[in-house]
This record gives sequence, C-alpha cells and structure tokens, in this order.
Amino acid sequence: MLKQHSSAFFGFIALLLLASVFASLLLGTADISFADMLKVLLSQAPQNTIADTVIWQIRLPRLLSACLVGAGLAISGAILQNTTRNPLADPYLFGLMAGAGLGATVVSILLPAHFISIAIGAFIGAMLAVVLVFAVCIGSNWRKPELSLLAGVAVSFMLSAMTSFILYFAEPFAANRVIFWLLGSLSPTDWHSVKLLAPVFIFVLILALALRRQLDALLLSDESAQTLGVNTVKLRLLLIIATALLTAAIVSQSGGIAFVGLMVPHIARQLFGVTAMKLLIGSALIGALFMIWVDNLARIVLPQQEIPLGVVTSFIGSIFFLFLMRRQSR
Repeated sequence: MLKQHSSAFFGFIALLLLASVFASLLLGTADISFADMLKVLLSQAPQNTIADTVIWQIRLPRLLSACLVGAGLAISGAILQNTTRNPLADPYLFGLMAGAGLGATVVSILLPAHFISIAIGAFIGAMLAVVLVFAVCIGSNWRKPELSLLAGVAVSFMLSAMTSFILYFAEPFAANRVIFWLLGSLSPTDWHSVKLLAPVFIFVLILALALRRQLDALLLSDESAQTLGVNTVKLRLLLIIATALLTAAIVSQSGGIAFVGLMVPHIARQLFGVTAMKLLIGSALIGALFMIWVDNLARIVLPQQEIPLGVVTSFIGSIFFLFLMRRQSR
C-alpha cells in the first residue's frame, strides 16, 4: 500500500526537507528572525551585519554539509546493501568508515604537516578496507551475506585498533583533537567542505543511477545478473570503490558518523520500494533530512556545548540495528 503512494511520499519528504532547511537556519545562539533570514537569503539585507555573517558564513555551509553528509552516507549504504545483497551492510559495518578514519589519523598524527591532505589519506584508508573485505569475499563468497558482513566487521575492528594504537602514542593535544574529530562533528565545515563533498556526491549518485538496471539485476542472483550480461565482479568493484570515495570525502570533513547508511535505506525501501532509482533518490532525501535534525539536536541539547554526531547516530543506530537483527532472525 505504501509503495503505491511513493510519489506522495517523495513530495512530502521534499517539503519536509525544505521546511527543515529554513527552520535550521533560525536555530542557534544568535537570535535571527524569519524576516531577517529571508532578507539575507534574498540579498536584500545590508552586508557584513551579524545576520548576514551568521547565515552565509556559519549556518548555511554547515547546513548544506549536513545534507551532503547524510545523503552521501545514505546512498552509500543503499549501494552496498544492493551490491552485496546484504541488508545489514553500510559504510560503517563494511569497514569503509574505519579505514577512512585510519587514513585520516595517519595523515594528522604521523605524517609531516601538509604532506598530503586528510581527504587523500581518508580515501587511501577506505581503499585499504575495500581491498581487505574484497579479498575475503571474492568469488562465490559474495553469495553469503553473513560472510561479507562478518568480514566488514572484522576489518572495521582491525583498522579501528590500528587507529587507537596510533592515538595511544600520539601527543595528547593532537590525539584529543583527532579523537573528537573521529566521533563526528560538522562544526569545522565551511564552504570548502561543500565544494569538496558536492561533486563527489553528485558523481556517485549519477554513477549509481546510470547503473540502476544492473543494480536491480544483482538483487535477483549472480547467475540471473550474468545471464542479462552483467559482469558482477566488475560492477561490485566499481560501486564499492565509488562508495569508498564518497565515504572518504565525508570522513575527511565530518569524521566518523555511524549507522546512517544502515538505517536510512531500510526506511526508504518501506516508503519507496526496492528498485534502485526510487531507493537512491529516497535515501538521499531521507538521509539529508535525518542528518539536519541530528546536527540540530547535537547543537541545542546542551547549552554552550556540542554533542558529537557519532554519539547521537550510534545511539539511534544501535537500537535500529538490534531491531533489524531481531526481525531478520524471525
């Protein structure tokens, strides 16, 4: 019944996302009225005022970064779940987040300043996770969803342990800075973050939409996909590398934010169906909406203090994960 009304759900989520954007621009320590916000956005307010500076230099880039982070993690989870036919796959449980975090930590702690960017280090780390998981699951093992999940969890723990080992011997101030960053936060984001995340997100989304028919074929079985002319190994490798690229870009700007890629695609499937086109667009909309309000919650719950985003998403996601495992065991 819900799937028959997917168009209505798309419209509702899009309107809710638009309303959330305007509401989020009004939230914060600086008191800005709705009328002043509209004047700033329409360039009708004087420049260099408090409202102009707060909205254009602080709130708007952070808001757009939240949308891109949430949407990016959501479509990454949807791609991984369809690619591996594993309903529990996501960038966090698949090891991509831990790999990207390790790469970023190595760049921040061990390498000389400005030797390479954190984004490049995060991508190299995410690719390391891809290689390790792919080495375990290559061949017929992709047909066993539980094996790919266990491989991802094992790789995630191994790379997280390596990150912890590096931080243990690091200089305390630098280690504390990296630890807070690994917990996830959008406070460092700016227009540079938007310029980095937007092209990567658009590229991965367009790539996945262009391969939507092959993704749908993978849901049947490898044999059925191959009879339709799909090279399953190359397709999986291409899409996993694409999600690694997107995950690395996200981690480099916002740190580790867990479980978004697990939760959102499942919600999108219930609302929009399982076909790749609707799933990807629906996941992007819901992911952006979810991350906006997670960031708002993290900013306003405690006075003069910000809760790491990873703490909020891990709390919500762990409950969702246990519920999902309970449902899968029935």
